[in-house]
Amino acid sequence: MIVVMELAARAEQIGAVQQKLVQAGYVMQAVKGARGLIIGAAGKGGIDHQALAAMPGVDRVVPVRQPYKLVSRDLGGETSLVKVKDLVIGGRDLTVIAGPCAVESWEQLLDTAQQVSRAGAVVLRGGAFKPRSSPYSFQGLEVKGLELLAAVGALTGLLTITEVVDEASLELALTYVDLVQIGSRNMQNFRLLQAVGRSGKPVLLKRGFAATVEEWLLAAEYIVASGNENVVLCERGIRTFEIATRNTLDLSAVALVKKRSHLPVMVDPSHATGDRDLVGPMARAAVAAGADGLIVEVHPDPGRALCDGAQSLTPEAFVALMQELQPVAAAVGRAVGGGGAL
Repeated sequence: MIVVMELAARAEQIGAVQQKLVQAGYVMQAVKGARGLIIGAAGKGGIDHQALAAMPGVDRVVPVRQPYKLVSRDLGGETSLVKVKDLVIGGRDLTVIAGPCAVESWEQLLDTAQQVSRAGAVVLRGGAFKPRSSPYSFQGLEVKGLELLAAVGALTGLLTITEVVDEASLELALTYVDLVQIGSRNMQNFRLLQAVGRSGKPVLLKRGFAATVEEWLLAAEYIVASGNENVVLCERGIRTFEIATRNTLDLSAVALVKKRSHLPVMVDPSHATGDRDLVGPMARAAVAAGADGLIVEVHPDPGRALCDGAQSLTPEAFVALMQELQPVAAAVGRAVGGGGAL
């Protein structure tokens, strides 16, 4: 349910409502809106909605019929702003994350970071733990990769993000990076989602390659219900009958999720297509569809990449992409490269 407090509601009135909800077994998320505080409550506890609406300071109580409550757009009319240090995700500026699929070496990561930073990226991606389909594929440098990512981020001023694959890798990553990523294969790893929720670390939650929009939002609900409101969704393509591309990029899901949820939404055109020649067109389309940012794979020598070289842009191609995005972003009232404007 959604409890909308009156604009003039006093702190003790808000506290009384929250206490009543906690006693009834609900978990809550509060959002400050233009018309007052909005409290989202989820749980199986029974409570008299009329009695709750009659409490001092309460404007109205609105039932939420979707199975996801705390991430529902009903909770707040505007897209939530996820703050990572000085970066704001979900505001006017598009957030661009760029870097290699996997951290391979100091030279590879530093070269990539310097070039994507000059082009306007604000977050450096790099996989330290790689959940691969084949057990014989490169699995990542693990702790060494995290150390390199942190060092390069500090040197270039870029924020950093890496994928975590289990609770052990999460505990390690918390020390080194600014955001963590839950990949497609782990979108419904509920224990991991809850652990990320308890950590409070900003998280990029990718859609599972066979997940419905509702399942994706329910995965986000696990994180928020566990105490972490700093969730960014990421559409990265779903598996269909089509084999010409790595996945099928579902851009309709971007617009749909923006309608149903207040969480910011990013798009990964690299994993969606698996083809560097398609990354630019899909990135431009994602911005036009309303995405709040992009995550793009960039490698200084894609032909020698230890994973996903076919979908990785060269630094020069990434510069060109960033320039191509600017008129598209301007057409929909956005800007590229800052990541800080509200």
